Amino acid sequence: MDANLRRQTLSDTLRRSAARVPGRLGIACGATRWTYAELHGVCERLAAGFAARGIRRGDKVAVLARNSHGFVALRYALMRLGAVIVPINFMLQADDVAFILNHSGARMLATDSGMAEVGRKAAALAPHVSEFVWLPSEEESAPVEGMTNVLALIEAGGEPPGIGPESPDVAQIVYTSGTESRPKGVQLTHDAILWQYVSCMVDASISGDDVAVHALPLYHCAQLDVFLGPSIYAGGVNIVTAKPVPDNIFRLIGRERATSFFAPPTVWISMLRSPGFDAADLSSLRKGYYGASIMPVEVLREMARRMQDVRLWNLYGQTEIAPLATMLGPEDQLRKPGSCGRPVLNVEEDQVTVGQMIQFLGRRLTMEDKPVSLHRLLGNTRSQRALVAMFLALLELVRLQAILLNQDRNFSEIFIKKHTEFEGVISEIASRAQDDWR
Repeated sequence: MDANLRRQTLSDTLRRSAARVPGRLGIACGATRWTYAELHGVCERLAAGFAARGIRRGDKVAVLARNSHGFVALRYALMRLGAVIVPINFMLQADDVAFILNHSGARMLATDSGMAEVGRKAAALAPHVSEFVWLPSEEESAPVEGMTNVLALIEAGGEPPGIGPESPDVAQIVYTSGTESRPKGVQLTHDAILWQYVSCMVDASISGDDVAVHALPLYHCAQLDVFLGPSIYAGGVNIVTAKPVPDNIFRLIGRERATSFFAPPTVWISMLRSPGFDAADLSSLRKGYYGASIMPVEVLREMARRMQDVRLWNLYGQTEIAPLATMLGPEDQLRKPGSCGRPVLNVEEDQVTVGQMIQFLGRRLTMEDKPVSLHRLLGNTRSQRALVAMFLALLELVRLQAILLNQDRNFSEIFIKKHTEFEGVISEIASRAQDDWR
């Protein structure tokens, strides 16, 4: 029996969609339009090209680029090989990019023409990076001299190795900003991401009938793994752009007859305030999503009045769980404004008191399986620093400080427990805190 039939990884979601709906438009970006069959073929050939250049299962490949069809092809080609993608915020300075390159151990850096200079400066500080790869952009751009051209790798053809990743393998390392230290790399497995995709498809109604505009950065897990990935899994149509500005969004929704769009409240508000809003053809839009912050109630009411056919979802989560945690659905937008909603399908919530949190922190710091007094923890300056660092790190992992729909309490800390792996994150934080404690 073909091993692919039993395997379930991110690359398999694309392969199966290509088999199911080969002629459906998979990716549209600028002048490029690939059906699912074409997208799958592109990713297979690109995977073969990377394999020929020595990329193997487990190798880290960083990407510093704006949204494009090249970014999407890179992601799924690496998933096919079992390599690990490391998406990097393109707004970072070169030294911050270099930190991520060094910390992740990336051996290859993919970038577009616009980010090539920053990428080269960063790589000069990262000795592990041995090769640059050039990605095409949404707008036509010239390949950068001295970089391996992704389009040439695709055109060269070839078959990727028969052996791919397994579902417990790490698929990507996403860096999340730290409040008390350098950014931390969150290692997410194929399993963790795919279970999260299921939650997105069930609770956020992402389906193969959607025509989705993806305008927010793909380096961020929200656009990449709450919308693009689940849409490819379901076989939906994906319109990719690097320009999340009102005029461009209006144009794409109208031209492509888009039915789905995600943006933080700031972008939705900019659309509502745009002089072009009333003239824009948004008649096809049926699903609107927001996250990253709460939508003001008056804005919700304005959206309901001016976009009467659009149902809204508030999606809330954190990078460490791939990232979706809770969902506030269309029926509760005005009934429970300001709420993060209920846990999605593959997430559980638990309430933790302040006293329980102190005991948790104390045990992690002292490595003693017995109650720890707050007086002891605050007994000296070094332990105070360790406690504060651990507390901030913990809050970063469980940033759900909100009221669930079915709660009567005014406030609670909500821990998220999910089918996922926080590989290395907790242990690294605990190790640093214990060092300071000692």
